[in-house]
Amino acid sequence: MATVCGVELKGHEAIFTIVEKREDDSFLVKATDTKKIALKDSDSREGVKDFKEQVNAFFANNNVETVCIKKRGKKGEFAGGADTFKMEAMIQDSDAKDVKLVSPQAVSSYQKKNNIVAPGELNKYQHNSYLTALAGADK
Repeated sequence: MATVCGVELKGHEAIFTIVEKREDDSFLVKATDTKKIALKDSDSREGVKDFKEQVNAFFANNNVETVCIKKRGKKGEFAGGADTFKMEAMIQDSDAKDVKLVSPQAVSSYQKKNNIVAPGELNKYQHNSYLTALAGADK
């Protein structure tokens, strides 16, 4: 089984959902205690190092093979904030074996084509990270 972690970056938090892709191409949500990690102080080196260490530990503890990050706009109305780009860079530079960026359009298209409904065990705020994991795993 391949273990894929979907990530949505919002404000100063990285929201995670881990799915395991089975042999029959279906997905199983993996229960985890950690659902989000916050970048507490993006202006201090200690805050940045702490975030990266927590992310690496989360990936290692959950045997994550592939990380799929939902892209944010770089300009315009839906542009991501500075902290989200810092978090993205740290996740891209993490110890994960593979990191992919997945466009919002790809996530939306995957959801519509496959008529995806988020499982009940997920919190509402995890739905986008779940869809990102599925869309990224399908690439």
